[in-house]
Amino acid sequence: MYKRLMGWIGTFILVLSLSGCGYNTMQSQDEAANAAWSEVLNQYQRRADLVPNLVNTVKGYAKHEQQVLTDVTNARSRVGSLNMTSSDADNPAKMEQFSQAQGNLSSALSRLLVVTENYPDLKADQSFRDLQAQLEGTENRIALARNRYIQTVQVYNTTLRSFPNNITAKIFGMHVRPNFVPENEAAVKQAPQVEF
Repeated sequence: MYKRLMGWIGTFILVLSLSGCGYNTMQSQDEAANAAWSEVLNQYQRRADLVPNLVNTVKGYAKHEQQVLTDVTNARSRVGSLNMTSSDADNPAKMEQFSQAQGNLSSALSRLLVVTENYPDLKADQSFRDLQAQLEGTENRIALARNRYIQTVQVYNTTLRSFPNNITAKIFGMHVRPNFVPENEAAVKQAPQVEF
């Protein structure tokens, strides 16, 4: 009887101590970070799906701009060849590789949009304007999804690093997640040059 009572008391104390350890909070925040990362991937996929349509629209007007079109196509295929999952968001090397591929695609798209300045008929074409508006909207959605992911990871990492949650995190092998960093961080910090 005494052993049984002590067993129940021990179980009660264990359950009580685990309820205050932050484990469940860490799990829900980890899942929120996974969901936020999935949304980032979703928005990048939307952009990747729009790129072939944009390239094909521009091809008809800018046949001799083949190098820019090839760069966009190659950058998109490199992005498409990366299979990122929410579990890969924990890997700093994979995150850097993903960020670099997305940065290359953004750069190629910027060059493509500059090429369109040389083709007034293309800018007036309704299908091009629609695609350009969708691409701009997608870039805004990507920025918003990345911002949400950054905030979610910040909350998760803060929870993991706070006492006594850091003890629970070590016991269960939970690690701080790497955050999203732009591929060309040094270039982003410089103010753009505007010349008239």
